Amino acid sequence: MTDIEITAELVEDLVRDQHPDLADRPIRLGARGWDNQLWRLGDDLAVRLPWATGSADALLRKEFTWLPTLAPRLPLPIPVPRRFGEPSERFPRPWLVTTWVPGTPADRAPLTRTSEAAASLAAFLTALHRPAPSDAPAGRNRGGPLADHTGQFAAGLTAATERGLIPDPDAVRAVWDDAVTAPRWTGPALWLHADLHPANVLTAEGTLCGVVDFGDLCAGDPAYDLAAMWLLLPDHAGDHFHADYRPAPDTATLRRARGWAMARALGGLLIGDAGVHGRPGGKPTWGPPAHAALRRLTATHR
Repeated sequence: MTDIEITAELVEDLVRDQHPDLADRPIRLGARGWDNQLWRLGDDLAVRLPWATGSADALLRKEFTWLPTLAPRLPLPIPVPRRFGEPSERFPRPWLVTTWVPGTPADRAPLTRTSEAAASLAAFLTALHRPAPSDAPAGRNRGGPLADHTGQFAAGLTAATERGLIPDPDAVRAVWDDAVTAPRWTGPALWLHADLHPANVLTAEGTLCGVVDFGDLCAGDPAYDLAAMWLLLPDHAGDHFHADYRPAPDTATLRRARGWAMARALGGLLIGDAGVHGRPGGKPTWGPPAHAALRRLTATHR
């Protein structure tokens, strides 16, 4: 956690001290996320500073190490680190200067152009899902065996059901039970974004225009990222996505992806409900896309 209040004046001072050639750019708040705050630095750059979690420092260092290598092969804009901010007396944690990616998060402006959005997401994941090197970062409980998360899933389903957020708990449980019995991934560990929920995907005019927040970048089972098909895309987009994603995922991978999507949808329901009721950590905009994903997942399983 960061006890220091992050203000425009603080960001301006940090930039002036360590990157004085950027000090004449106007600074304004861009967003506050789970781990970091994002401040606009002129029109084309941004400053990312950790604030809400102790793990954010390592996530920023990871992005600084790997994203400049990955970005050139990706077909969508991503925030590419340009400068590193060293911990200092003013701010005792690392921070980054990255490129700014314009667009509106999908939890506020959903994807609506079915074929275009599906093709764009498929192209992005096809480009990203390549074998990762042996020194690639490990995931924070992401991209590994789905069955390891059974207890967490059960707790989330119970909580969401008790709050009246799940109309058919048996249908939700059936999706999960099918997913955890699917064969495990036996291929190479592939690069994963590992956090493709609606708030980390940017949209413009109904289709994708960027992907942000690579703090959970890791290597593992591509099923984790393929869950995004249910979480992000409009209804009836599956066939369009499958036609463009390569190599075509096998049945077992899609079953695991459906389970991951259900787990992420449950999390979105709870976060959205917390936001509606003003509870800490809540984000009301997360509820509608999570409900839509839940509906798609249970419909495709029947």
